[in-house]
Amino acid sequence: MNLMIKGKVAVVAAASRGLGLAVAEALAKEGASLAICSRNKKRIHEAAEAIKVEYSVDVLPVVCDVSKASEVIRFKHEVIRRFKTCHILFTNADGPPSGKLEDFSGRDFQKAIDLNLMSTINLAYAFLPYMKRQKWGRVLASTSSNVRHLLPMFPLSNVSRIGVVAFIKTFAEEFGRWNITANVLAPGFFMTEPTKEYLEDRARRKGIPFNRALKELASTIPTRTIGDPKGYGALAAFLASEQASYITGETILIDGGKYCGII
Repeated sequence: MNLMIKGKVAVVAAASRGLGLAVAEALAKEGASLAICSRNKKRIHEAAEAIKVEYSVDVLPVVCDVSKASEVIRFKHEVIRRFKTCHILFTNADGPPSGKLEDFSGRDFQKAIDLNLMSTINLAYAFLPYMKRQKWGRVLASTSSNVRHLLPMFPLSNVSRIGVVAFIKTFAEEFGRWNITANVLAPGFFMTEPTKEYLEDRARRKGIPFNRALKELASTIPTRTIGDPKGYGALAAFLASEQASYITGETILIDGGKYCGII
């Protein structure tokens, strides 16, 4: 299927590894030019070089902490200087630390909100004028499956990510008339560094091998597998396509069927 995004400009946050990198690669495979960012200079430049070599597209790597509004603005200026516009925006950031509610303070919640919610809002506002001007845009916000079912030991993530859903739903309603869609991707467990760290911690606490911890986690998922980031990237690429122009304001779970709710 031709997704009709060849030549579009895609901005992908937190793209040096994991799901962000998978999205960048999927969009590059379709011929999109990329502006990618990460807090880690070495990793983001390595990712950019690898994508250029593999897919022969233009890639702009930028060091940016998306939790800081001033850095988001600087990122925007670099993107516009290079590409003049933005068609596709994928917002993304690391998750906040886990723990019990009483382990955290109001300041911790503020940091989590800046990391997950405000980064999405600031990135969306930064590139919205260009999408409106060209009457075409795709905004994809990465959150977590915990926006559908709250997870124990993840209060910072529970609170900061649900706001992203409300913002994207409102954004989709207001800007749909400009042919701009906005959707939330809510992943479950994918084989990324955070999942590996989670499994290592689980294996250590239970005194079992890593592979057993992996098998136990997979057994709780209907597909009996941990997700492949390439599948996540493929979903993002489709939602960024011309064919997905009637899908907006949605929160789409991609978790192997783990969430058992009806709605």
